Parts: sequence; C-alpha cells; structure tokens
Amino acid sequence: MNWVNVIVQGVLLGGLYALFAAGLSLTFGVMRLVNLAHGDLSILAAFFCFTVADTLDVNPLLALILVLPAAFLFGYLLQRIVIEHVPRFDVLPAIVVTFGIGIIIENALLQEYSADNRRLLVGGLQTDTIKINEQLSVGVMPLLTFVAAIVVLGLLHLLLTRTQLGRAFRATSDDPDAARIVGVDHRRTFALALAISIATVALAGVLLGIRTSFTPFAGPARLIFAFEAVIIGGLGSLWGTLAGGIILGVAQAIGAEIDPGYGVLAGHLVFLAVLVVRPTGLFGKVAAA
Repeated sequence: MNWVNVIVQGVLLGGLYALFAAGLSLTFGVMRLVNLAHGDLSILAAFFCFTVADTLDVNPLLALILVLPAAFLFGYLLQRIVIEHVPRFDVLPAIVVTFGIGIIIENALLQEYSADNRRLLVGGLQTDTIKINEQLSVGVMPLLTFVAAIVVLGLLHLLLTRTQLGRAFRATSDDPDAARIVGVDHRRTFALALAISIATVALAGVLLGIRTSFTPFAGPARLIFAFEAVIIGGLGSLWGTLAGGIILGVAQAIGAEIDPGYGVLAGHLVFLAVLVVRPTGLFGKVAAA
C-alpha cells in the first residue's frame, strides 16, 4: 500500500507540473516561442499574490481574482511592447530576450522581497486530507491542484478546437503568412496567446506557493520541469502535457521513496529515456519522411 500512496502523490504532483507546462505548450505551439522567463513569471505571480493577500488581508485563493487578470494583462503588454519587436526569423533572439526578462524579474524580486523564503497560507486547506483507508490519504490542496490542471487543459482544448480565436491560433501556428492573407491579425493573436499562457502559469505559481515555500530564484527549476513535461508528452498535445506531467511527477515520487536525494534525478532520467526512445514525445506527431 505504501507504493500505491507514492504513485498517488506522484500523480497529484504531476498535475502541478502539467499546469506549469500548459502555457509553455501553448506559446510554443502558436508562436514558436521558447519562453525562458516562464518559470520566473510564475514566481512573480506568487509574490504578487503574497502582496495582494497581505495588503488586503484576504486568503491567497481569493487574491487570484486580482492576480489572474493582472497576469493576463501583463502577458498581453509584454508581447505587444517587447517580444513583438524581436526578430522572428530565428528562435535565438527570443530565447535571449526571454532569458533577460527572467533575470530582470529575479533581481527585481530580490530587491523588493530579499532572498527569504515566502509561502502562501490558506488555512486548513494547507493540511486537510481525505482519508481513503488507514494507509492512504490524499491532501485536499494537491487534489484541488490536479483538478485545476484538468480544468485548465480542458478549457484550453475547447478554446483551440471550438472557438474562432482557437482557429486563429491554429491557422497562425500552421502558416502565419496565409493567416495574415485571410485577415487574421497575427500580432493580436500572439498577444492573446502569451496573455493566456502567463495567466495559466500565474495560477500554477500561486498553487506552488501554497504547496511549498518559494524564493525569487525558484523560477528556473519550475521552467525545467515544465519543459520536461511538455517534451515527454509531445509538443502540440495538451493532453500529452498532462500525461507528461504525471509521468514526471510519478518518477520523482518513486525516486524520492527509494532515496530522498533521487527524486529530481529520477524525473530527469525518465525524461532522457523518453527522448532516446521517442524524440517527438509520447503523444507528439512524427513528421513524415
């Protein structure tokens, strides 16, 4: 039963990783943007939520009412003011720019909040559990995080497949020039894609801040886990991202159960194994020869 508990906890952790990876998958799929500031943006949202909750004396989950729209607006403006002017003939300029944005965020947070650990406190939800039997319990907050990941991925799937904006996303991703010819405003499309991406990673950052403590320099580790979840699942597959996050979370949980120092390493090894066996990811599309 102990191993069942380990796997369950790994699956729940995988939900958090999938939530981190959802926005990354969206921006790469639509914009071909490798956003190295993705993890730092999640930590920025966590600190912003900490400030809002502390200033207004409200529960951090209630502060999401302000945090998520602010993250959406920040992403829209970031694309229109900064990233839109980055040359698109190569991925390297965008990588350099987003890396620089991440460094700016880290140092700004360090200046404002110092390097001390912070955590978002939500009262009883932090420690409440659902008891399955004598040996197996599920934390309420990890379960809510997993449900949030499924809801977000489901909404993104509906957005991409059932709405006019989703058709614009797919058209721009497939052929930006042809999309412009038929009247799709690629600048607005890219700005909305990045706005949605940053809103989703802001939610992930807040849920991370509830689950564990965070510092201004916690972003790069989240970025690595998000990349691994996207690549394990396969680029272009939202539900593959969920599967990738779960596989990564279970691998880390099993590794940590074997030895506390093996948790992160086990996830990296599974990631490398998937790359060797199936470079396109488990659910990625294989290019025709």
